[in-house]
Amino acid sequence: MERPLLVTDFLDRARRYYGEHEAVVATTGERYTYDEFGDRVDRFAAFLESAGIGKGDRVAVLDPNTHYHLEAAHGIMNLGAVHTPLNYRLTPNEFEYILSDAEVDAIYADYDYAGKIESIRDEVPVETFVTNDADAVEGDWLDFEDVIDNDGAFERPEMSEDEVITINYTSGTTGDPKGVMRTHRCETLHAYLTILHQDIEDTDVYYWTLPMFHVNGWGHIYAVTGMGAKHICARGVDVETVFEALREEDVSYLCAAPTVLNQFGAYYDAHDVPVQGANDVRVATAGASPPEATIRTIEDELGWHIMHVYGATETGPLVTTSDFGRFIDDESRFRVKKRQGIGFLGTEIRVVDEDGEDVPRDDSTIGEIVVRGNQVMEEYWNKPEETEEAFNDRVEGYYHMGDLATVDENGFVAIRDRKKDIIISGGENISSIELEDTIFEHPAVADVAVIPSPSEEWGETPKAFVVPESGDLDEPGVTREEITAFTRERLASYKVVRRIEFVTELPTTATGKVQKYELREREWADEDEMVGQG
Repeated sequence: MERPLLVTDFLDRARRYYGEHEAVVATTGERYTYDEFGDRVDRFAAFLESAGIGKGDRVAVLDPNTHYHLEAAHGIMNLGAVHTPLNYRLTPNEFEYILSDAEVDAIYADYDYAGKIESIRDEVPVETFVTNDADAVEGDWLDFEDVIDNDGAFERPEMSEDEVITINYTSGTTGDPKGVMRTHRCETLHAYLTILHQDIEDTDVYYWTLPMFHVNGWGHIYAVTGMGAKHICARGVDVETVFEALREEDVSYLCAAPTVLNQFGAYYDAHDVPVQGANDVRVATAGASPPEATIRTIEDELGWHIMHVYGATETGPLVTTSDFGRFIDDESRFRVKKRQGIGFLGTEIRVVDEDGEDVPRDDSTIGEIVVRGNQVMEEYWNKPEETEEAFNDRVEGYYHMGDLATVDENGFVAIRDRKKDIIISGGENISSIELEDTIFEHPAVADVAVIPSPSEEWGETPKAFVVPESGDLDEPGVTREEITAFTRERLASYKVVRRIEFVTELPTTATGKVQKYELREREWADEDEMVGQG
């Protein structure tokens, strides 16, 4: 029997079997059962329908991890509309690009971020503006609680599993974000895989440290909901509050970038507080590997279980994990957990050379990671050339991750370098080309190259090598502090360039192409790998 895979099934299931069980603990203290949560979702869907939103229309959500985000997302998808979450750390100009590029019809924005949208209101196609505190927002905004004051009646359309249901924007090497189009099918199967490989059960209490906008919270807006587990919402990561929730709410599961893991370890060292309630704690960390010292602190001192996963926005994101017990013993634990791992069930991971051939399992030959799986995106929104390249660069029909890696005798991949001009700082993707374009606008800058630089706090952070227009390193005509301020005025806060080195020239090929690899080699000479832990 064939039954369509639809993201609406997750909340439907939770309401059917867990209606009277607690579903969501709001940042404002309210607690909702799945019946109550589902009712609020219905009423938001009914409002959107009354505002003319229908199947295929794009609706944006700009919100930290509050219950409103969950309600808006599920309400949007109940109409077959396309959930388009936004990174709340972006600038108004970036929001203008995304809202216009996706042709967004309506937006829900948290009161803390609605001002950024209000400042570009006349430049975007959005017609319906909703916030969770209209009194706190300038301009003409509808209040979420007012718009859901209805009977919750709406007509759910017929939907196909091959229809796009989310668009997630990701930073690209060109500086312009790309919209990753994901269908009901790939979202559903990714959530199934997350449930399987992250051991999600109905007794879980999930604490929202991972941004919900980040690939739909790695699919946890579906997975945690569908299993009937409990969501604990949180506006950002406050370490003290996390430890309180671990004890008072019996949190069993959370996600944390390596930088956040370090914050947990440092807080525990300074305060020696209880680190859990009635439940054992497991924590998923993604991307480049956490340092061995971090794994040791979290597992041996706090007693939490680390699950290292890897992926990209385009791939769901999750495609691998190193959390496979048969490969882990006391002697190998840190060596294995630092690796990106092997593929999720039903996911094909290869590391290929420039000719598209698999590299040997010698843990020294470097190739690019490519992947095929049901959780991989459909395509980029309105970017056919980028889509074609992403799936057919070295080998046809695989998504090319842009990460260079080796493979050991067990098939575990380990990232060694990065092919893309992307810096991953504290879990956020930053386009080095975007930073270069920004710095180059300064009249005192003749040329610039930006690379990732190692950072204990963030794993890696942007560093700019600047050739001054004056040609004089002693009198460059601009200070490092002025360049930092210049980027702060034009970029989101996490993209600000704080490390600057003035140089007389940049290393180039015979054709004049900047050889960033040489700069990275020099910058990372004292590190084990040329990839950060962020």
